[in-house]
Amino acid sequence: MKRFYKTAAIQREGEGHAVTLDGKPVKTPMRKSLALPNAKLADAVAGEWAAQGETIEPPSMPLTSIANTAIDRIAAAREDMVAGLLRYAETDLLCYRAEGPADLVARQTAIWQAILDWAAVGLGATLATTVGIIPIAQPEDALAKLRNVLRVYDDFRLAALSTAVSATGSLILGLALAEGRLTAAEAFAAAQLDETYQNEFWGEDEETVQRRAARRADIEAAAQVFGLLSS
Repeated sequence: MKRFYKTAAIQREGEGHAVTLDGKPVKTPMRKSLALPNAKLADAVAGEWAAQGETIEPPSMPLTSIANTAIDRIAAAREDMVAGLLRYAETDLLCYRAEGPADLVARQTAIWQAILDWAAVGLGATLATTVGIIPIAQPEDALAKLRNVLRVYDDFRLAALSTAVSATGSLILGLALAEGRLTAAEAFAAAQLDETYQNEFWGEDEETVQRRAARRADIEAAAQVFGLLSS
């Protein structure tokens, strides 16, 4: 789409701040006001619009995408989003360990187990682990604790969490990012641990580089939203 505006800014709207283009409120895909819960996040979203060139490139606007998801999808279907995120915990990446080689097993134990231990203490959710890829059932009480954590999150945090979880393949990594246990770089490294190990031996092709870059960008965008919501 060709850029049709000169300036992007924000204005007060109720208890939040709406993004405007040449003074007119921006609408989400479902024609709702693109309104953010605080000025800092609104400024960051407006900055994405201001940074566009002659054409508008949606992939370069991850904060806008997260905001649209919060406003259009989550507000109307919170329990569906919670249920979808919880399914990641049922087969969480961190719970499935390799049989070998020994150095890969050691990396998984050192990095992944520390994050699971944090979840057990910080979130009250102790998940089971296994060797191999055959699915195992997770304790119902752990899943219930995680469900309660998710229900406390507001729409924008759930939207950012959904982005992080999709990029990492792990609800626990997403929550660790949201709660400040991990930085974006640490969450990416943990999520990509197996692939990074393989790349050390075989190298990366262009498709792999692009896929990893996209996942890193999603994790960084989610982390930025969490930070701005907390500031």
